[in-house]
Formats: sequence, structure tokens, C-alpha cells
Amino acid sequence: MKLSQFNFNLPEELIAQYPRPARDESRLMVVHRSTGKIEHKIFKDILGYFSDGDVMVFNDTRVFPAKLYGNKEKTGARIEVFLLRELNAEHKLWDVLVEPARKIRIGNKLYFGDDDSLVAEVIDNTTSRGRTLRFLYDGPHDEFKRVLFGMGQTPLPEHIKREPNEDDAEAFQTIYASKEGAVVAPGAGLHFSRELMKRLEIKGVERGFMTVHSGLGTFREIDVEDLSKHRIDSEEIFVDEKLVNMVNKAKDAGRQVCAVGTSVLRGMVGAETMGGHLKEFIGWNNKFVSPPYDFTVATSLVSNFHLPLSTMLMMVAAFGGYDTVMKAYDVAVEEKYQFGAYGDSLLLLP
Repeated sequence: MKLSQFNFNLPEELIAQYPRPARDESRLMVVHRSTGKIEHKIFKDILGYFSDGDVMVFNDTRVFPAKLYGNKEKTGARIEVFLLRELNAEHKLWDVLVEPARKIRIGNKLYFGDDDSLVAEVIDNTTSRGRTLRFLYDGPHDEFKRVLFGMGQTPLPEHIKREPNEDDAEAFQTIYASKEGAVVAPGAGLHFSRELMKRLEIKGVERGFMTVHSGLGTFREIDVEDLSKHRIDSEEIFVDEKLVNMVNKAKDAGRQVCAVGTSVLRGMVGAETMGGHLKEFIGWNNKFVSPPYDFTVATSLVSNFHLPLSTMLMMVAAFGGYDTVMKAYDVAVEEKYQFGAYGDSLLLLP
């Protein structure tokens, strides 16, 4: 398919800038793929679409405070540093993005904190904005991480046009986040409250977890019209035996398997086997999915409403069917649903 097929008019005021006061009271559009029927609900109404023995799969990655500001040695120029991933704990090496990149060269030192107590040296270039930093810190690793993250901010996506505040540290994190490693929150999971999770458990809906450490690649601008030529960054995925057994049992029993978010759907694509089953998987996945695609594991999907031309929209359209999903998005704009990480949600059912 072509990139331009995923463009649509999205008024700026429909891009959510703040989270809702209650996680499970965002709006929910329910789309039945077999009929095209659309329903308008509140997110906690999702309880009515799942039954005893169904499985919901969540991404338990935890977002770390990846955005921080430093000053360049000698000139004192303010530099934005976006932490991507730790490359080596012993030597305190990190893969980062820097802005403005033209000012940062190999050998430069950056100073962080009000008292310049943390110093990093640029030791390599990785991409046009990418650098490898070595942090110069003598203390133990756990202490270093506390100092580093204490200087960081919540990495809100660029479509949220404001600086992060104290509330974002909790709001931009799922209630079940446990495995540190993401710089992008699994947005669909942000709608689940503790009360809703408990009600699903009481109803007999099983919940399983995989870990997908989502990076900035999901938001990277696509610069080719022919989507078959697009390449995305690799994501680290962990699918364990417990989840595999839970999902495969449900599949064999003809129950629903719901992927909560496009990150989980991508993880399933990376760990799927012949016959619509899941397998254990630890590794990296860079499979880009756009329509058409035959998903064999998930039977339903929870997703936020994504921005035009985004890889997440393409994956949702691949799962729900291009025409069905783009029609649903037209309705969402007409009905003034909120888009983006803090926006409303979509449930695609069989």
C-alpha cells in the first residue's frame, strides 16, 4: 500500500494534550469487523465484550524518564539528550539522541544537573542525531541509575505540545508496568484501572503479559510512498512459557485472545507459529506490518486512535481491514474522539 492512503484530516484540537482524570472513563469505539457495526461506549464498558476463558495480553514494559537536558563544555550550550537504551552497564554506555546534533561531536563533554554533578563524554556517532555517551560516574550502577533518572523527565511523544509535569510520571505509565526499558508507553494499556482489572479477573477473563520495549521507531516519520520499502527499528521482545501456554490453551478452546495495543500485536507477530499459536521468544523484532496481513494469534485488538501516516495506524488497519478502520477513523473525527497517547480508544472485535 501507499503512505498517502493513511493520511486524513485531523483537527489539532482532537489531539489529547492531557490524560483524563479517570483512566477507564475515556471514550471507547467498538467496531465489529464482520459487520462493520460501530458502537460508542465508555472504556470500562469493555467488560461486556469478554467472557470467562478469554485472554487479554498486556505489555508490561515500564517507561523510564528518558528526556534530560545538559550543557556543553566551554560554550555552555543547552543540549537535549534523549536516552534510548543502555548499551553497557559496567562502562555506563548509553545510546542517545541529541538536539541540536550539529553542536555535538566525538570528544565533547556534557554536564548535567544544577551543580554539573554528572558528566558524559561523546564517544561515537550512530545516526544523524544519534550518539553513544559514556557517563563518568564512580559510584555503583544502581546509584548511577538513580542519579541519571532523577535528572530525567517523562518522554512524552512529540504530538503532546507541552513540557511534562509531575502528573505525567504516573499517567504516562500503565498500572502494571514492571520491566524497565521503554521510551514509549503502550497507550492502549493506559485506559486500564485497578478496578477494571479486578472486575475482568472476577469475570474469569485471564490476563497475560509480554514485554515489548517500544522505542522511538514507532513514531519515526516514514519517508517513502511505497510502504513495502519502509524499515523500522528493532524492538526487544520477551514472550515466556506462561503466556504461551495461556494463549495457546485459549486458542485451542476457541476463546478470544485480545492484544492490548499495537506493541502487543507486533510482539505476537514476532512470536507466532504455524496454526495460529504462540511460541516462546526472546530477541529483537523489526517486522513492519501494513495491510494486507493475516494475523493468526489475536482475535481482537484494543488500540488508541493514532495520528495520520503513523506505523501504528497501519498496523491497526492491517488487523481490522483498511476500509473498516479508515471509516471508523472518519467517524472518530466526526464524533470528536480524542487522538494520541492520552486519547480515546478503539476495540476491534471479530
